[in-house]
Order: sequence, then C-alpha cells, then structure tokens
Amino acid sequence: MELVDDSCGQGLKRKTPENGNYALLNNFFMDDLNEDIFERILSWLPTSTFFRLTSLCKRWKAVASSSSFKLACSHIPSREPWFLMVAPNQNQPVIFDSAEGTWKRLKHPPLLQEESNQSCVPVAASGGLICYRNLAGNFIVSNPVTGSCSKLPPLHFVSEQHQPLNAIVMRTFSEDQLSYKIVLVFGELPNLLFKVYNSSSGYWEDEAALRRKVDDNSVEYDSSDDNVVYFLSKAGTVVASNMHRSPSKQYSSVITTNKDGEEVVHFLSSSGKVVACNLTCKCFFEYPRLLPVFSEYSIDIVECNGEILVVLLSEFLESASLRVWKYDEDNRGWHQIAAMPAAMSHDWYAKKADINCVGAGNQIFICLNFSELCTYILCDLVNNKWVELPKCCINGQVMDFMSAFSFEPRIEASV
Repeated sequence: MELVDDSCGQGLKRKTPENGNYALLNNFFMDDLNEDIFERILSWLPTSTFFRLTSLCKRWKAVASSSSFKLACSHIPSREPWFLMVAPNQNQPVIFDSAEGTWKRLKHPPLLQEESNQSCVPVAASGGLICYRNLAGNFIVSNPVTGSCSKLPPLHFVSEQHQPLNAIVMRTFSEDQLSYKIVLVFGELPNLLFKVYNSSSGYWEDEAALRRKVDDNSVEYDSSDDNVVYFLSKAGTVVASNMHRSPSKQYSSVITTNKDGEEVVHFLSSSGKVVACNLTCKCFFEYPRLLPVFSEYSIDIVECNGEILVVLLSEFLESASLRVWKYDEDNRGWHQIAAMPAAMSHDWYAKKADINCVGAGNQIFICLNFSELCTYILCDLVNNKWVELPKCCINGQVMDFMSAFSFEPRIEASV
C-alpha cells in the first residue's frame, strides 16, 4: 500500500493518532508475548497503522499471512470504512481512509492489469471486497487490501439475453468474511428477473422472475406519472430521464434485510423511482417518488445501518438543497432525516450537478460533480454534520472523482 503524495490543503484530523499507537507499544515488551496474544493485539490496530508497523521487524511482517491472525481479525466487529474512488481513465486505485482522513494509493492486482481486464470498473462492494465488471460483462472479485482476486464464471441465461441490467449488489457474510454473493436484477419494468452468484457453491443460479406486488398492504402506486422526459446530458447525449447519473454508478443499488428477515434489493428506475425487489418472495414494488417527474433533480440511494435512504439534490426558489430521506412504513411516506447546511448547498444552485453517494454505517460519502468542480462531502447522520474533504493530489495534480464505493479494509476477507 502506497501513500498519496499529499492532500491539497488541510487534511482531516485522525481519529486514532499514530503517536498514540507507538506510545502504547512502548509500554509493552512485544517480543515477550506469545503468538496468540500478540496477533490478537495487532488485529485491533487500524489497517493502515498495521501495515506501517509491519516494517519494524520480520515477525510483525510475517503476521499478515498468518491464518490465526486473519481469524483474530475476523472477530473485530467492524472497521472504519475506506472509500474506493472512481474516475474516468484511472490507472491506479485511490482510496479515502476515513479513520485517518487521508488519501492513499493502492496497487492494482495482477489480474486487473491483464489486457482483457484493464477496462474493468467497480460495480459493487461489501465487507472487505470489491466487485469489478469488464467489457465482456464478466465479474472479478478483489480484496483491495491484499490484492487477491478471483474471476467469476461467465453468465449463462436460460431466458432471452441482452436484457437491460438494472442492479448489481454484493453481500458478504460478516461472521467469517469468507463467503459472499452477488445479485443481478435485469429486465424492463414490469418484467424483472434476478440472478444470484454464491461463492460457497461457485456458480450462478438460474434466473428467477419477479412479479409485481399487488396485495392490500403493499406500497403500490399508479405509475402513470412515469412520463419520459428527454434532456441533454453534460456529454451532449440525449437521455430519456430526469435523473442525472454518472456512468460509473449506472447500476447503483443496495441490498437490505427487512423486519421479516427477507432480502430486498433496491434500485432506481429510469424515471427516478425507487424499486424494491424482495428476493425471498420473488416480487417487487415501487415507492412513491419524492418530487414530480418534471422537477429537475439528482438522486441516489444508499444503505446505512441496514436501512435504505434516498439522497436528493433539488432546486427551489433560487436555491439548492441536499437532503436525506427515509421511508416511513407506518405513514406510507418519505420524511427528511438530514439536510446539508444552506450555506453549503447554495453553492450548487443552477449547476445541474450529479450526486453519487454511498453509505457506510452512520455516514454517507457524497460526490458532487459538474463540469468545472468536484467536491466530496462526508455526512454524519447522527450529528447531522457535513464535512468537505480535502482535495486529492497525486504528483501535484488534483484528481477529480465521479463516485465512490465503501468497503472495510479487512485483511482476512477471502475471494
């Protein structure tokens, strides 16, 4: 792992000061500890700190490949997230380390450096893993911390192929970080299907159809307001939607578990509605939209602490607002849970900006982009605190990113 040259401007304050780690170590004779206790102590260190300390001696460096150390790491409930940044023609992975408030560069795994995979783009993330998709439509799963990679078997469809892909989500099994699954949702509304890859079995299951949920208790609404609105994107192409979406997040989607223990995949339809696909019941429904279809806005969905949230940038009365919304099942409507301070959001008035967001625990990482400016905001939902991150500079050049994917830096995560 390689540190980025510098952040442009003042960096964020580290949550766990490095000096504190060394002070702790100076109070112990680490060589006197048995291997089991030694590895358990190291497993609690932030991942960046651990890799810096492995340069101290051979014993410390050898711990990284120890199976018992990886087991100790798997018992750590959670780690401060890293955010993998996405930019056009990016030749080296860059992450934002939220534990230290710094930018870092990672090395590309050898598999992703192969000519057939050089155009791979990240499409999903979970736990300590990132899922990439190449131009041929095949998937590669990687642990960005260790560089380990695995190429998934090619997709085979029983039904008609060449159907539009709506969602790609990934879920790791947190109890061991050794297994995961990937879910694809494709088709045109209302004819949706889904397909699942399970790493435990090593193959893709047959696709299954999703029916529209129409019972009395469902959140079912008339879709007659889904009128198509055509507009020119920033690239000059005609887009049949009122949504501003980055190509890097065209499959933006999340997976949650509802109160009945059923897995639900959420994605945004072409008209900006949130579509919920219940994989257990094999049905889907649409939430009511937040704004009329003809309103200008940019929207994204995130998962925070197991709940789906909507982030919405809109304009009203010559001002812009960026708000976070949650659906209230009892009242069958959306209610606001956080809002960017007006002094910050007003800067985006009349910019026609894209927002691309990702959730991580109580935080939302927001990329705000338009042709002349890229800004990155970290929102703390508990305290409604909005912090603009420092610019990322590599070799003296400011990097502009379109979107991000959140993952936990876990050495033990297996592909």
